[in-house]
Amino acid sequence: MTSEALIPSKELTAELENVKLELPKLQDVKLVAAVPQLVRSEIFKTEHKQVAVLCMFQPGYPDVPLVTEIKSKTLGYKFLQGLAKVCDTEAKKQLGKPQVLHIVQFVSSFLDGNPLCVCADEISLVKEKLSKEKDEVKLKQKSSQVTLKICQEEYFLNLRITVPDDYPLSQVTPEITDHNFPEFLRTNFQAQATETARQCVQPPLKKKPKDPPFVPKPSLRPVAEYVIDCVQKYPLETCPLCNERALPVDPTNESATKGKHRVEKIYCGHLFHLICLTKYMKKPPFSEGKFCPACGKQIFHDKFKVSAKTLEDRWAHKQAKQRELEEVVDFLD
Repeated sequence: MTSEALIPSKELTAELENVKLELPKLQDVKLVAAVPQLVRSEIFKTEHKQVAVLCMFQPGYPDVPLVTEIKSKTLGYKFLQGLAKVCDTEAKKQLGKPQVLHIVQFVSSFLDGNPLCVCADEISLVKEKLSKEKDEVKLKQKSSQVTLKICQEEYFLNLRITVPDDYPLSQVTPEITDHNFPEFLRTNFQAQATETARQCVQPPLKKKPKDPPFVPKPSLRPVAEYVIDCVQKYPLETCPLCNERALPVDPTNESATKGKHRVEKIYCGHLFHLICLTKYMKKPPFSEGKFCPACGKQIFHDKFKVSAKTLEDRWAHKQAKQRELEEVVDFLD
């Protein structure tokens, strides 16, 4: 920079005086510095939506655009870089005119009009999880919502995630708006997505003595990834006992909820055909409980709450009756 550039022009001097007068009047904006090299202001919307805007003057200003740099301790790097580029474009529209107030007002309005900026990095990571051609991600800035369409073969699920104003201090609200899964799975997906969001911002209901202090974390990505994993996994899952597809290939087939191939989801998360699970649970050994062949975790299910002793007694009774029948058949033969 030449020595001439260090001497502010009349236009710049007048603009700096006007900035000192007018910028503090803007809502949510604080003026930090206004000197011939740059103007620094801070915009505070919420605890996690705040930025510092640096408007730096180049030689020849205002006939050349100022350079904008945006910093934040809470918003994502990619979002800040993109916003800075948009500001550079806005500055070029104001050549020959004062640019600082225009840029600061533009950034302030942009933050107001794009509430999802607080989760921009999370949204980018969620997009990377969606690999199918029919998968979709749509952002609705006015309603502060992210909508996902997740597909696996012929199955699909639409998820709407509402992001609150004070995010990430408060949890997102997930809602399954459409799907073609069996209803019992939709109910499970919805309940677990809501619980995942709660666990991100609220401490455990039963805290263990050795647990570290609870620290809230953003909830959009964990919720979205949980639902994406479910939609991508369950249509392809096989019954661990017969090794056949648990859900029908055709979602319109009601065999998953009716008939002998009705599907049950057990505590560990795996899907079983009810007929397979019933046979497995009613065969010995019973003393140590029954375990999922897929993951090794003990099986818990509302339909099988009886004790090991009761199961053993039932099995012994069944075997005794079977022996009696065989004896009768032998006698008749």
